[in-house]
Parts: sequence; structure tokens; C-alpha cells
Amino acid sequence: MSVAEQLDTVLITGASTGIGATYADRFARRGHPLVLVARNRQRLEELSARLSREYHVKVEVLAADLTAPTERAVIERRLAEDQAIGILVNNAGMGGGSVLAQTPPDAVQAMIELNVTAPSRLVAAALPRLVARGHGGIINIASVLALAPELFGGAYAASKSYVLTYSIALNKEVAARGIRVQCVLPGVTRTEIWGQSGGLDAIPAHMIMEVDEMVDAALAGYDMGEVVTIPSLPDIDEWNRFDEARRRMAPELSLSVAADRYKSDIPEDA
Repeated sequence: MSVAEQLDTVLITGASTGIGATYADRFARRGHPLVLVARNRQRLEELSARLSREYHVKVEVLAADLTAPTERAVIERRLAEDQAIGILVNNAGMGGGSVLAQTPPDAVQAMIELNVTAPSRLVAAALPRLVARGHGGIINIASVLALAPELFGGAYAASKSYVLTYSIALNKEVAARGIRVQCVLPGVTRTEIWGQSGGLDAIPAHMIMEVDEMVDAALAGYDMGEVVTIPSLPDIDEWNRFDEARRRMAPELSLSVAADRYKSDIPEDA
């Protein structure tokens, strides 16, 4: 049996360009067979041809719009049934920095469908099979805006906050059952999504990371077993302190009485 046959197949969403295409390149370089999912079939086929030629791995293309329930269902069935798929990279996403009061409801719903509903349903489709076999990996791409929603307008940060909290909850549930979960929080990364939302011209160059740099760091974090990976954060202890502060509040988040600051100083019989 060849090395490629021994390695899990990796299904990557949003794989036609940018972060998804770079993940495809890196996993192919490691010898993994691939299933590439995106709306643009032509780009997927061009990427597939290059990866097959350069790395001699099997690459399959599935063109699908993950906001369309019937098309998404095809990917869900594949994840539920294909025993070879062991790693899911939920990368497909939609940006949007519009002021909430000026954003059409349909635009918000479309973003939630792609950024929240799609990854949740894909994980739900794959998880029973992965748990049954006792090993696998799930990589969810969020954003640093999950930690700093004030930096960007609209509901985008909220959708990525969901991805972060969902990943943390998922890890608690499945880590002991052999499933590795990672949530990646990129900062500003040079991808097409920025062209769709206004470009990078107003952002200082020192804040913009190239895609190769971001994905290589994220995969290094995955190899290290990180649950949350922030590629640009110099000191991981900053995240650890943040997470520990959150955990310290837990015993006091649900009590039988309200905090004293919410109680009136006026006597009841006054």
C-alpha cells in the first residue's frame, strides 16, 4: 500500500482560491488524497490538475454552492458515507462589513448560511462516522474578529464568533474519542474576500499576512495539537490568559441571586 493510500482523504470547502487552495496544496504535498469543494468548477479543475501533476495524489472536484440546501446535501452525504475522508477543512466563507442598519436581511442570511449553517451541517454529517472509527480531524476557519468584533462592521464577526465557540464546544465533546479539532483565527490575509469587501488599500502593510504564511502557521498549530490557532499572535500565553480569565468566571455565571450592583440601596419599606 502506498503512503497516499494510507493517509486520510481531506475534504476542503472554498477550495478554488486563497486559503482553501493553499490548504489543498499543503495537504497534497503531504500525500493526502483530496476532495475539493467550491462553486467555481473551472478553478477547481485547474487546481486539481496541477496538484495531481505535481504531487501525484488523487484529487476529486465537487462543484457546489453551500448556501443551496440541495447542493450542500450532496456534500453532506459524501461526508457521511465516504470512509476514506478523515479530515474536513471548513474554509468556505463570505465577508461583509456593511453597517447592520443598512444591510438587507437577505444579505445577512446568506452570510449566516455560508459561515454558520454550512460548516455546522458538514461537521454534523461527518462526525458520527469519524467517532465510530475513532480518529479524524476537523479544521474550522474563523477570524481574529471573533475576539475583536468592534474592529469590523456588520455581522461577519458574529458569524466567526460562532465558529470559535462551536469549535471549542466540539473539541470538548470529541477530543477523547480520537477526533482532533482546530479553530484557526487568521488576521487580515491577502485573499479575494478582501477585494469583495473593499480591498486592502486602507490597511497598513504590516497587518496583512500572505496566504502561504497563514496556512503554513495554521498547519503547524494543527500538528502541535492546538485547539485555537492565531497565526500572528507572538505570545500564545496571551491567548492562554484570555481563555483562563473566561474559565474563571464560569462558577459565577449562573447563581440564584443577582449581583449586588443590580440591587437598590433604598430600603424596601421606605
